[in-house]
Amino acid sequence: MRRNLSVLKNGIKPSRLAAVLAVWSICLLYVLFQGGKTAMMLFSMVSLMTVYLIGSSFGGVRRVRASRSVTSGEPGNTLHAGDKIHITMEVTIPGLLPMPYLIVREVLERHNGDKWSFEDSVIPNLRGSGQLVFQTPPLERGRYAFSKTECISEDIFGLIEHRGEFEVDTHFRVLPRMVFIPNWQRNTRSLRLGGTQTTLSAARRESTQINGVRDYVYGDRISRIHWNATAKTGAWKSKEFEHESFPKTVIVLDCTAKGYQNAQQFEFAVSAAASLVEYGARENTGTGLFTAGKESRVFAPSDTPGERMRMIQHLVDVDADRTESLLSSLQKAQRQFPTGALFLLVSPLADSSILEVLRWAETRGMNPCLLRTLSSAGTENAKDDYSLHLKSRGIMSYTASSLDELPVVLGGGA
Repeated sequence: MRRNLSVLKNGIKPSRLAAVLAVWSICLLYVLFQGGKTAMMLFSMVSLMTVYLIGSSFGGVRRVRASRSVTSGEPGNTLHAGDKIHITMEVTIPGLLPMPYLIVREVLERHNGDKWSFEDSVIPNLRGSGQLVFQTPPLERGRYAFSKTECISEDIFGLIEHRGEFEVDTHFRVLPRMVFIPNWQRNTRSLRLGGTQTTLSAARRESTQINGVRDYVYGDRISRIHWNATAKTGAWKSKEFEHESFPKTVIVLDCTAKGYQNAQQFEFAVSAAASLVEYGARENTGTGLFTAGKESRVFAPSDTPGERMRMIQHLVDVDADRTESLLSSLQKAQRQFPTGALFLLVSPLADSSILEVLRWAETRGMNPCLLRTLSSAGTENAKDDYSLHLKSRGIMSYTASSLDELPVVLGGGA
């Protein structure tokens, strides 16, 4: 979010200026041919009006100064998808001549070409200053910027219209939607079957060492409640225990161009990946990210806040634009995947290519897992059939069709 100053460049409308000069010329000719005090008084009045209108065209709107600020209701002024953004514009119109009003037309552009237009009026005070405040509709994930702003005003007599444009360099980023995941059942017992298709899910059990106090989560046992902290704060608190070491996690977001049925399904996949990255940072587990798009990007597993924010910021720009096979994208960056890591694939597909990728993860010494993101039109039979197929091969899988389902699906096991 940036704030700059700009100057409007435009002046009086040529057609109306010509009309004013024509009236003044007629009055001049009348004085020359008729004479008299009445003619001189009329000529003086028209001359003063002409000087005023021409003088007003060289000031006011043409030299207006403006600044714009972007805020949200979230702590830290963080913008997430679905938020309504508050825009505040301060305008100052220099000059001695008063302006009755100022119409401001704003255009907000998204990186994919979508546009929103806003129009409102400002009544400047005696010093020529005014404030315009408006609110955008709920915005989706992406990069946004304001284009040139158009201003329109008239003189106090309503005879001449002043119009022009100014530009204030203002751009901001809207992060993906994220949902709070209280628990991720990664410590499910290993699914051991005969043959080569075997998944070993590493356990991350809690120790008996208390590490602190956290907010109560529905489902916590009574023995886990921290009664002293609950009595002091007046809110339910639970004991937080230290965890045994857990292998690193790599989240792979499938950005295929043909697998998603609509834009909402892809946005759900991006939001799911962002929520899992946020969960890994909150649990202090090394979490990495790989986006398999037209230009793939990999982030090594880390639990630092700076690296987590880099992953979230990268998810703002991803698009469903991959045309090559998913396996080819992974093989190009195979050295970036640590051995023994939990390999979680977020994808809408349910075909042989996904099974081939999960097998590849096993051959690289990783523990494969699938989070299948369905569209709202996905059927329960499609969920069950493919989940059973993967389970028969010893591969853990989750299925969800909305972001609200994600905490329940991950917390409820495979």
